[in-house]
Amino acid sequence: MTRTEQKNIWWRRASNFLQVLRLPHGRRPGEARGVPRGSANQGGPGRTSPNAPRHTGQLDAPPPTDLFAKCEAFTKPLELQAADLYPYFLPIGESEGTEVEIHGKRLLMAGSNNYLGVTHDPRVREAAIRAIERFGSGCTGSRFLNGTLELHEELEHRLAKFLGYESALVFTTGFQTNLGVISSLAGRGDVIFTDRENHASIMDGCRLGFGEMRKFRHNDMEDLEEQLRRETPRRRGGWLIVVDGVFSMLGDLANLPRICELAEEYGARVLVDDAHSIGVMGAHGRGTAEHFDVEDRVDLVLGTFSKSFGSIGGYVAGDEQIIRWVKHHGRSMIFSASLPPASCAATLAALDIIESEPERRTVLHENAEFMRAGLHALGFDTGPSVTPVIPILIGERHATFRFWRELYDHGVFTNPITSPAVPAGMDLIRTSVMATHTREQLQRVLDIVAQVARKLRVA
Repeated sequence: MTRTEQKNIWWRRASNFLQVLRLPHGRRPGEARGVPRGSANQGGPGRTSPNAPRHTGQLDAPPPTDLFAKCEAFTKPLELQAADLYPYFLPIGESEGTEVEIHGKRLLMAGSNNYLGVTHDPRVREAAIRAIERFGSGCTGSRFLNGTLELHEELEHRLAKFLGYESALVFTTGFQTNLGVISSLAGRGDVIFTDRENHASIMDGCRLGFGEMRKFRHNDMEDLEEQLRRETPRRRGGWLIVVDGVFSMLGDLANLPRICELAEEYGARVLVDDAHSIGVMGAHGRGTAEHFDVEDRVDLVLGTFSKSFGSIGGYVAGDEQIIRWVKHHGRSMIFSASLPPASCAATLAALDIIESEPERRTVLHENAEFMRAGLHALGFDTGPSVTPVIPILIGERHATFRFWRELYDHGVFTNPITSPAVPAGMDLIRTSVMATHTREQLQRVLDIVAQVARKLRVA
């Protein structure tokens, strides 16, 4: 017998022995490892049939838990549906921007991120149509291989020039942008300092990489500085401070001036996610860094095309060598199909509008101030909002769902926001205004909010 044959015999015997040691209760050698339908464990985690055979030796494994048991136990959506309070996945049948139709019912849209109202602009729609006629409906490949179009490179060049950076890179979604950029930059030994209220895509980007993550209290610069100071003695890599420019639930701004000061003092880099501020903040719509006049102190700016650009996709802009690194290491870009031609062309047309029609931003902020002042007059707390994102703080989850339902029934579309999107006890109705809202529409929203508040005795 050869040495190889001896090794094979030994391995089979060892494998059989290990299989016996790992047998869960009620399973014999040769039986499937999974829990079949109708099995003893279907009643829930940790339960077995009283008739199931059991091993009594010291090597007994714990009863098997069905992977899908948590799915069966997740009944909150069904409870909300039964109470006619389920607010999610509502199918819009028709849209005109500021008004939508759902199940044949017309509603004023007061919960969209279409801040500049470009989704229905004839120039944007025509650009998308022309791109489909030229390039077809999709790219059928990643940017890395066969999916880069001239449109992608034109958009990257335009974005870099608009934002004042050397280079830019386009992703298929804003979420993927954060995943690819953060995870590719933060490696072993590096530390990311992130605001606790940052978007989920930022948090997932931090978790996906090999760097360590440190969360600081929302917009608390003293806490950020304390964490930077605490990490200094054991520093062994690079540091990155990541914040949303505009926080998407409360509508407040990151304290970029102080963040930049701390980054310079402690040798950290700064990344700003301007998803809700590109096209909205700053004299030219370049975002929060322009708003605070710190553009030359922010290393990377990224964002999405699904808001002010009225399309879908994402981007990052920065120094050329950084973008080159992300371009060849950002897995969410390399291994994803590229941005469709229509979305690319629509974004380019929207960028034309952002650059040439600054009056849209003026009207947008006037509308936001009108809405905030109206809500304050009704006795509502809109938190720290200074942007077109305007929360109506309710506080309790069920009350928030009831308030949303009444607004919906009276013809106003809003978004109920609960934990974990906001801290527990800060449940709110998220409203947002557009440049294309008329004052009559916004006043109608305020009138309905007042009517619902009286009915539910809120505010």
